[in-house]
Amino acid sequence: MTEIKLIYFVLLIFFIGLWGVFAVHKNLIITLLSIEFMLLAVNLLLVGSSVNNDDLMGQIYTLLILTVAAAESAIGLAILVAYYKLKGMVGIDFINQLKG
Repeated sequence: MTEIKLIYFVLLIFFIGLWGVFAVHKNLIITLLSIEFMLLAVNLLLVGSSVNNDDLMGQIYTLLILTVAAAESAIGLAILVAYYKLKGMVGIDFINQLKG
């Protein structure tokens, strides 16, 4: 895969994630998955550039980003499950009720 095709593919994945955050803003699960798509696109670009430039730093950064993304997903889903148990529904419209 050439570098231009890789950049176009990464932009496609990133904009799908961006669309999921802004256009489908009623569902919290889709919003979290869209954020993960955007992180995946950045990781794919880092790995692709690292392979094309014969450098290992992009792959190391990708491992770091994947670790942070896994922690973010675990915390986000834990908050989502706790909110669902409390209210019985998951919606961004009512998320301001979490304020203490």
